[in-house]
Amino acid sequence: MAKVRIKLKSMKIDHLNNICDEIKEISSKAGIPISGPIPLPTKKLKITTRKSPCGDGSATFDNFEMRIHSRVIDLTADDKVLHAIMRLYIPRDVTIKIEMKD
Repeated sequence: MAKVRIKLKSMKIDHLNNICDEIKEISSKAGIPISGPIPLPTKKLKITTRKSPCGDGSATFDNFEMRIHSRVIDLTADDKVLHAIMRLYIPRDVTIKIEMKD
């Protein structure tokens, strides 16, 4: 039977968890077994910059960090469930990727 893998990425973990809960709810109502959401390691992008705009003065630095959270959900392919998932409202900061696997 064909399987579907849904990959979700976002900088805001609460939006990501809300989408995962909605997908779990849709699949449980349809009676389809679901595997996940499986949390993947968080990517941390770090940038260190000088506080001084001209470069002179004391050597003080600012540290900025951006965290990218990701989840994976596996479920069996069902037309009604996939159609319902594709109709979900997904915020702009959440990236979703749906792949069909054999």
